[in-house]
Amino acid sequence: MKRIGPDLKMPKFKGGETKGPPFLADLYYDIRDRRLLPVILLILVAIVAAPILLKDEAEEVPPPVPPVATGPGAEKTSARTLTVVKSAPGLRDYKERLKRRQPSNPFKQQYTAPASGGGELNETTTTEPESGSSGGSGTTTTVTETTVRSGHLTFFAFAIKVRISKARTKPNGEVEQTEPQDRDKVLGPAPLPSAKEPVVTYMGIGGARHLPLFMVSEDVSAVFGEAECVSGTGHCQLLEVEPNQPEIFEYGENHVRYKINVLKVFPVITGKS
Repeated sequence: MKRIGPDLKMPKFKGGETKGPPFLADLYYDIRDRRLLPVILLILVAIVAAPILLKDEAEEVPPPVPPVATGPGAEKTSARTLTVVKSAPGLRDYKERLKRRQPSNPFKQQYTAPASGGGELNETTTTEPESGSSGGSGTTTTVTETTVRSGHLTFFAFAIKVRISKARTKPNGEVEQTEPQDRDKVLGPAPLPSAKEPVVTYMGIGGARHLPLFMVSEDVSAVFGEAECVSGTGHCQLLEVEPNQPEIFEYGENHVRYKINVLKVFPVITGKS
């Protein structure tokens, strides 16, 4: 038989000439060396067979819904299944809920002031003898009548007891010092040591610690002591002085030094209304 056209020859493949991608070849050799080929084959078979097995299982069919009767017997059936009960809660009965409590008058005074153990203002005490039944001896009964006046106010102020001494330097360099003088019951505002030489002025007590306050004169050039300056920056204008802590003030052109020591702070009645 004569062939028409060119001869077509199939390519001849030699063993080892057909090669796949390097990645797949490395993966195959790695799985084979680790002996994981059977495991991978089982996983592939399970992936393919699982949908088929699940599809063949019979699906559960829900039970059929009974038909609803529409005839005259429908009312009797609904009447048998539905029951209407009257609601009667017991908690709404206040007599049952509050039967253990006793009624009380809300307008009656429930609390009274505690009785004072000591006497009050304008206290009157009378003693009356009371005859006894044994041997003619008598017992004594004390009746106390107390009258308290309301509407009166008493005003207080805090006074100080202060000790003041004076020292000055003479032209020859000798220091002249006077004897300390105590002044009792100094009420503010009061210039100290006097109105002619107002080194400081006592203003009363104040501050967080309720200590005596002294307003410092402008003629004071220096202050020595532990007092706390309440007001003023370059020149302190208001000092807070603690008792028994003396302060020294340098006053005037001659630089006379006054030592002021607060000995005591006490309240004093200044008036009543």
